[in-house]
Formats: sequence, structure tokens, C-alpha cells
Amino acid sequence: MGIIQKGGCVYIMAYKNNTVLYIGVTSPLYHRVLENKGHKYPESFTARYNCEKLVYYLHYPTIEEAITQEKKLKDRSRAHKEKLVNGLNPGWKDLW
Repeated sequence: MGIIQKGGCVYIMAYKNNTVLYIGVTSPLYHRVLENKGHKYPESFTARYNCEKLVYYLHYPTIEEAITQEKKLKDRSRAHKEKLVNGLNPGWKDLW
């Protein structure tokens, strides 16, 4: 049995050279990243654009808060998203 995680995470996956970013929200971050890396859903954005590198994540106490923040982040500029990643992960390394 896996660890039960309460709340939710907003996360950013990137293509290997960071040209493509994907912003998502999930409750079980561990499982979602495994699905993205393994192309579990071949027609998904992460699979089509090979976004396999976890470069950012932030946990929220509830999934509803995470969903609200994901929507806000998706409306922000690329520069804002890059600033978030640089704040947590300046080398854009795979946090996985």
C-alpha cells in the first residue's frame, strides 16, 4: 500500500531542453510523475511533447487550493513560470 498524501500539488514538467513546459495538478505527485515519464497516456500533452523532467512542484493543504493555483499559473506568462522554477530549481534539474 502506498503513502496516502493529503492535499494536492501544482507541478511543472519540462522537455529536456526546457523549451516546452507543462503545468499540472495532482494529489499523488509520485504516481503522476511516473505516468508522465512513462507516457502512460500516449495522446497526453506530456507524452506528445516529451515533457519528462519534473522541474517544479508546490504542495497545498487541499486539492481545491492546488487546482485554484494551477489555473492562476496557467494564465501567467512564461517569464513568470520560469521565475518560479528558477526560485526552486535554478539549474532546471530533474527533481525526480
